[in-house]
Amino acid sequence: MSEATRHTGADRQLVAGSREDELLTDFVDRAEELVDTQQRMQGLLNAVVALAEDLSLEVVLHRVVSSACDLLQAEYGALGVIGSDRALSHFITVGIDDELAHKIGPLPTGQGVLGLLISDPNPLRLHDLSQHPDAYGFPKNHPPMKSFLGLPIRVRDVVFGNLYLTQKKGGGDFTDEDEDLAEALAAAAGVAIENARLYEDSRHRTAWLQACMDVTGKMMGDEEAPEGQEGGLDMIAARALRESSSALALILVQEDPSNLFRIAGAAGNTASEWVGSLVSFDSAEINTVVATGRAALIEDASSALGSGEGLAGGRLLVIDLSALGTHHGLLVLMRERVAGTFSKTDMEMGTVFGSHVALALELARAHRMREQLAVFTDRDRIARDLHDIVIQRLFAAGLSIQSLRHVITGDSAARTLQTVTAELDETIRELRNTIYSLSDSGMNRVLLSSRVLQAVRTGGRSLPFVPLLTLTGPIDAIRDEETALNILAVITEGLSNAVRHSGADSIGVSVSLEDGCVCVLIQDDGAGFTVPPPGNGLSNMEHRARTLGGTFEVSSSPKTGTALSWRAPVF
Repeated sequence: MSEATRHTGADRQLVAGSREDELLTDFVDRAEELVDTQQRMQGLLNAVVALAEDLSLEVVLHRVVSSACDLLQAEYGALGVIGSDRALSHFITVGIDDELAHKIGPLPTGQGVLGLLISDPNPLRLHDLSQHPDAYGFPKNHPPMKSFLGLPIRVRDVVFGNLYLTQKKGGGDFTDEDEDLAEALAAAAGVAIENARLYEDSRHRTAWLQACMDVTGKMMGDEEAPEGQEGGLDMIAARALRESSSALALILVQEDPSNLFRIAGAAGNTASEWVGSLVSFDSAEINTVVATGRAALIEDASSALGSGEGLAGGRLLVIDLSALGTHHGLLVLMRERVAGTFSKTDMEMGTVFGSHVALALELARAHRMREQLAVFTDRDRIARDLHDIVIQRLFAAGLSIQSLRHVITGDSAARTLQTVTAELDETIRELRNTIYSLSDSGMNRVLLSSRVLQAVRTGGRSLPFVPLLTLTGPIDAIRDEETALNILAVITEGLSNAVRHSGADSIGVSVSLEDGCVCVLIQDDGAGFTVPPPGNGLSNMEHRARTLGGTFEVSSSPKTGTALSWRAPVF
């Protein structure tokens, strides 16, 4: 074999060996890519499985962000939930601890680059986040973020929120493959979020229905019910407060055909500030609630209820309490604006709760009427027995004693007989007055003295002492319901003012009926005032007095406290 032939064979062997090395290297690279792809697909599968492990919405949202960061090797991740105002209502983050988040300050609301996905819900990849024309920059103490990948999360073709990933580990950019994986994860997240929302909605509805049954059971006596209707209203307000996650719950009872309401029940941190006070509550939404029975949402609480602690920026959910044609008032729930708005479920189930509560109140009223009927029937029987038996026997005894005058001649004995006869006559008159009182108690009429006592008890519940109540004269003889309602309203408003503003150590309430005039006097030993406090309380009381042809006077000073004197004629 020639030398040239040997060299040619060696070259061919070298070329063949080089090609084998290239093929082997290419095969190893492709194998590594397949392994990497398999690992990433397994990571995607694990992430999808993890999303289905819990049905709590908050947990699902956090797992979406955590899984995305692990799958795409991102240092930081966030999920912004889009609210009804097209801004970010919630912002869940991963990679930033609580201490750092506190130093950074308020969470973003959807400005700058984050807002691009709200206005244009399509995937967005950036090499350097800070160099984008819409970038707002980072607040103080914010960690550096360069590479960026953002994409929308859709639930039933509606954009629920946006997934944001930044700072690819290793310093590179997010790739096309990263975007594909993120879109696959976002699709699975949309299904998981929808399931979690449906589950939480079901739980929320179940909780409202359980509240309906619990409140109805307590009102109807299945369990130990609160004392009196006012205690029952507080219990109703407390349960509605709990189920709606509100800050304040009020039950308003209309005082007269106008827009004036008395707060008869309340629950929440500031409940004691409201109970017993009168508010002017009039708006188109309220009229719609009363007319249709459907709940209404009022965006600005202060515009409806006026100024009050905790009302600034709050939202109101107003629920009608009507059943069988009887209106029992309004249930008003207040939620602070930072807590978000009331959901559609809250409005629907709040209406159901209101109808159950109204029916329970109506049945409880019918139950009280049956009890009153039994009492009045027994009173009628006692009155008949007193008239037909006791008085007749006393009258016969008196006649028998008078007949003894003919056989008794001594002056002392005659005076004794006369004294006994006079005492029998007085006893008969007192019995007749008692019979008249028993017979005159109408089935539907609650004594005014009892109503006054209840108003004082309700208004003074938040006090560390018991207001002193004095009743003088036959106030139960006041038959005019308009006068009675005005008396109760004046007591409620005056006592509420004293409780909220005076800081008194003692409060006295006096109601008297003398010389055809009823007088309500409310005195306290508190701080007093030189300028009347803001509000319509004093003017309302003066208006009530003028309407009945009476007078209203206020005496107050920082040294002596405050005295309110309200007088009106009684016909």
